[in-house]
Amino acid sequence: MTENQNRKQYGTGQADKLDFRAELARKAIHISSISIALIYCHISRDLALLLLVPLFSGFFLVDMLKNISEPVSEWYHRTFGSMLRQHELEKTHKQMNGATCITLSALLLVFFFPKIIAIAAFSMVALADTAAALVGKAFGKHRFGHKSLEGSAAFLLTALLIVAVVPNLNLQVGLVMAMTATGTEAFDMHVGRFKVDDNLTIPLFSACSGLLCYSIFFPEQLALLAFCR
Repeated sequence: MTENQNRKQYGTGQADKLDFRAELARKAIHISSISIALIYCHISRDLALLLLVPLFSGFFLVDMLKNISEPVSEWYHRTFGSMLRQHELEKTHKQMNGATCITLSALLLVFFFPKIIAIAAFSMVALADTAAALVGKAFGKHRFGHKSLEGSAAFLLTALLIVAVVPNLNLQVGLVMAMTATGTEAFDMHVGRFKVDDNLTIPLFSACSGLLCYSIFFPEQLALLAFCR
């Protein structure tokens, strides 16, 4: 079966150009992941890991099964095909889908970063990335690569709102995190033929920039990052 036939079978359209309704459906699921950040604000790191490990494992298991089991693959693409991007449909080079990547990013953020940085970085991928996709899809006129200036502006504005309301986050550090996340979202990253999902790159690069800023410029404030109040 040719690549075009696969797209037709799974209802995906061309490349990553989902229509607005498909993008809206995809982002409705995406935006619901903000619940992870909200819940983490009120529970301990250990409990968060206890919840995230099986959650990620479940998504990862389905992701792996769809690559080796034809019945699972048919069910998966029949159910979610209209919302998948082209790299998530790739059969010759297996890649994790967006849901698996976003739960993996949450797991890595909680494990490696202070609570407040993790919450801010994850909120950006849940909310700002959603704003960028929908605004870019509806109003994007000035294109660069696969993105638009309008979408990037929506991402930055949403990210700035996020860092303004996340408790205990230094606003200067938040600005660096927002700009890092915006720049990361604007460009696709590839390792060889593999597209690195921005559900991983946006929060992890943003969190790294935030932790680096704190470590260099505000080390005395690091202790505040363990509390969400």
